[in-house]
Amino acid sequence: MVHELAEFERAPEQCHLTEPQLHAALFAPQPALFGHVAVRASSPAAAGDEIIGYSLWFLNFSTWEGVHGIYLEDLYVSPAARGTGAGRLLLTTLARTCVERGYQRLDWGVLHWNPARDFYAALGAAAMDEWIPYRLTGAALHKLATREPAERP
Repeated sequence: MVHELAEFERAPEQCHLTEPQLHAALFAPQPALFGHVAVRASSPAAAGDEIIGYSLWFLNFSTWEGVHGIYLEDLYVSPAARGTGAGRLLLTTLARTCVERGYQRLDWGVLHWNPARDFYAALGAAAMDEWIPYRLTGAALHKLATREPAERP
């Protein structure tokens, strides 16, 4: 389903995740990635439950609040299951985790064109327009990693 999300986000060529990588990240002795799945119960005649959505998340930390929070890396519900409440259930589970653990916030990013922004707003989520995400990858990441501390850019 991660590859389905990449397709939806118009970047399938950027998704290189393999099943063994995901399994290792989620089920390591001390995992740094956590997840939930939404399933549709099968009918008695069907072979098993169908996974219709997922969330993948990890902990972040607010230096201002002094507590952890959750960063939602991925929230995806298959197109056929949208509108069934699966996305709301996944977000409710994460909100409940925050409250139970004393975390102060649940953060995530969303593409500006994603129609789910209306859904998030209806839940009371606020767009953080004043923050601009930055990312280092590829050659720029490696260049910075190999720079001597005294070097100037």
